Amino acid sequence: MRSPVFFAIAAIALAAPAIAQAPEQVAVEKAMTDSAAGWNAGDVERFMRVYSDDPATSFVTKEGVLRGKAAMTARYKTRYDFDNAAKRGTLTFTTLDFRLLDPGHALYIARYLLTYSDGKLQSGTTTLIFRHEGGHWRIIADHSS
Repeated sequence: MRSPVFFAIAAIALAAPAIAQAPEQVAVEKAMTDSAAGWNAGDVERFMRVYSDDPATSFVTKEGVLRGKAAMTARYKTRYDFDNAAKRGTLTFTTLDFRLLDPGHALYIARYLLTYSDGKLQSGTTTLIFRHEGGHWRIIADHSS
């Protein structure tokens, strides 16, 4: 049997407000939610909006490192059918870790999940480095598995 102290501590813990997220984390997660919404709508440009236009922006693949948003967009278009929701799947992200590296850079680690209409799932992790650019958080390095 649990002691009254245990129940008192549990009640306080449940009643306590959640620890507030840093505004940078809120902004990065909002950017990722909007990117997923673009994917789910079949809008590759909206999906890619979260990436920096910097030509040095990198994406690690099994084949090597891609540089630049145009090359990354072309890869997504060839690997996924953005016109067919059943083939594209529905994308969600779950935050696993967020760390502000300095005032202008952040590390974001998440689990992505693609859910297909036939019940098939594709899941993996993504490690992203964001840079604050022009009032927005943009991905400058993407390593997804």
